[in-house]
Amino acid sequence: MIFSEKHKLIRKLVSDFAKKELTNEVLDKVEETGIFPKSILDKMADLGFYGVKIPRELGGQGGDNLAYVIMIEELARVSPVASLYANSPNSLSGGPILLSGTKEQLEKYLRPCVKGEIIIAFALTEPDAGSDAGSINTIAIEDGDAYILNGRKTFITMAPIADYTIVYAKTDLSKGTKGITAFIVDMKAKGVSCGKPEDKMGLIGCPTSDIVLDDVRVPKSEILGEPGRGFINAMKTLDGGRLGVAAQSIGVAQGCMDEVIKYSKERRQFRQPICNFQGISFMIADMAAKLAAAKELVYNAAVLMDRGDKDAGMACAMAKYYASEICNEIAGKAVQIHGGYGFIKKYKVERFYRDCRVFTIYEGTSQVQQMVIANKLLKN
Repeated sequence: MIFSEKHKLIRKLVSDFAKKELTNEVLDKVEETGIFPKSILDKMADLGFYGVKIPRELGGQGGDNLAYVIMIEELARVSPVASLYANSPNSLSGGPILLSGTKEQLEKYLRPCVKGEIIIAFALTEPDAGSDAGSINTIAIEDGDAYILNGRKTFITMAPIADYTIVYAKTDLSKGTKGITAFIVDMKAKGVSCGKPEDKMGLIGCPTSDIVLDDVRVPKSEILGEPGRGFINAMKTLDGGRLGVAAQSIGVAQGCMDEVIKYSKERRQFRQPICNFQGISFMIADMAAKLAAAKELVYNAAVLMDRGDKDAGMACAMAKYYASEICNEIAGKAVQIHGGYGFIKKYKVERFYRDCRVFTIYEGTSQVQQMVIANKLLKN
């Protein structure tokens, strides 16, 4: 990929920010406390990270998907957790509203989200509806000028700290996915509660929990889009979400490469750096080649999204599938090359290994991406 000067400048801006602000001391503290510093979140908002691809008229930067990918990549290269916070307003938080929101909803929710003034969560997954998102059991029953919501959402990123959540619920049980409607739910509303934050393997510092809806009254003015069109909204949002996870994947993989190259030159065994051994150098060469291929897939998907290409959705699925799988492979090899030290929390590759494990799972498992790709190819 040949980048424009604009995209090179974006990469430098984000890279410089990550190196300056996301220090080892800061990230170690996040791991210890489980809390990401608000001061850094505010700085990311001030720099416009939360609205990279949100239109200028809605408070964003008006950038393209390639700029968005570069931002997420460079943040994840240092801190996957930081990339989650920057990704959300551009993806699962802001995406559904940008797709289907009224003028009033765009001003009330999207603009402050882009500014970092509020946090919006995305609640589709349920205990019995993971990959099969259409089988959700949360229901919304019409009651005058409102709907009454009952159900439970699970694995909801940022739920414990969210101000609002986009909840997908069935308003017509007889119509399957065509009976799903999206609602904007105030997390302080009566009947809304969160489960205990999950004790996760990785991505510490960005809390995840269940959301319980017990006779929650949501005004009809908070329906997002048209009734019965919620599933379409969710699937279109996840198309962009796949691109974000793909960007996280190449970022973490590059972070692992940075650490491996440095360590293999410094670590000495048998009176020489371990990078001199073919077993190590060939492993690094293999990692680099696969990462280069993954990057091209991700960048190409971003360009196709910007063009509105009919195959952009499949390209995003390919990018997410390949980049997340390769990221996990590279992280595993990075730990292997570090030997026993790769098993110690002091070393960055240990954290990268834990953080990236979910990349092949959330926002559509690798197997779901294969289904998307195959269906697109065979349908044609």
